[in-house]
Amino acid sequence: MSGKTNVAVVGVGESEFGRGLNCSVDALVIEASRAAMCDAGLTARDIDGVIPAGSAFNADEIATALGVDRKFTASPGIPAGAGPLAAVALARTVIEAGQAETVLVYYGYMGSKPGGPYGYHARDPIKASLEMPFGWYGQPTYFAAWAQRYCHEYGVAPEDLGSIARSNRSWAQITPGAQKRTPMSQDDYLASPMVASPLRVADCCLITDGAGAVIVTALERARDLPNPPALIAGVGVTSVESTMTSFFTQKADMLSFGSARSGPIAFADAGLSVSDIDVAEIYDCFSISQAIQIEDLGFCSRGEGFAFTAEGNTAPGGAMPVNTNGGHMSYAYIPGIVHVIEAVRQLRGSRGQAQVAGAETALVAALGGPEHATLIFAKDH
Repeated sequence: MSGKTNVAVVGVGESEFGRGLNCSVDALVIEASRAAMCDAGLTARDIDGVIPAGSAFNADEIATALGVDRKFTASPGIPAGAGPLAAVALARTVIEAGQAETVLVYYGYMGSKPGGPYGYHARDPIKASLEMPFGWYGQPTYFAAWAQRYCHEYGVAPEDLGSIARSNRSWAQITPGAQKRTPMSQDDYLASPMVASPLRVADCCLITDGAGAVIVTALERARDLPNPPALIAGVGVTSVESTMTSFFTQKADMLSFGSARSGPIAFADAGLSVSDIDVAEIYDCFSISQAIQIEDLGFCSRGEGFAFTAEGNTAPGGAMPVNTNGGHMSYAYIPGIVHVIEAVRQLRGSRGQAQVAGAETALVAALGGPEHATLIFAKDH
């Protein structure tokens, strides 16, 4: 590594996960935040920075409910899975700048709440006028179009997309608390209902209500806390040259994301290369998303993401373990933050049957439309 790193994640926590939970997202965030503080061996008095991974969360209310006296508060304002990763990157910067000593990062999501991406796209006048009247809206439709293009461009059969769903499920089977733990064969995959061709239900992320949180602090302090620190060794937060309006339908390269830019930045920051990564947690809102990011980040060549997975590389015992808790398709869809938490747990060696032996480094990557973030974590030695 480059040796620049002096900030680490020292606490992780999750709320209850479910579908149709009878509570507010704020209540879930508070539950996850308290769990993270407990995991870190800290109290609210030890926290002086709060970074919500999304502009929808009121940091004032959350901090007050937790009893945190904030010296620093801000939000990166980046949507979806990239938001929590950008928030962790911001926490590192804030601590390095001396603006705070210990920062709480949190994200909550109510997937079962009516509206979701449909309401989001309806607020875009171009989409509302030119796309939605023809049924061209909503994430499954957009990602299915990318998957269709992928199959056409690279000669991939639609049934081959099942490799990622099956690999992620194999990790969920050995992960207590995963929302989907039943085994998935190729026949099971093909029996899964079609949502938007070629994407089936099994290719889609789960509907989840829940929250996650992490505690970030300086390495000097981290070494005095109960759990082994996970160094934030590399960060890359950037975007492709596209607006959110055009990203899903009109960007120049439909088979690449911002991961092709954020990945190299994070690797350079960490002083590492793709061959140095022991485990990866990749934003899998849909199977096609995971495949494209695996390729962008250099784990395999373009057009080989599904074949790379079908060969067993990403599954338990594989050469490049990916989404080792089952990911968003089988563990829980609390965008981005559960991938960060899983990476930290892997580096601690606390994942039981799903532990990747000898894991020293972990990469986390996620998109939020044009924006993309990649984080690289490493053990402290």
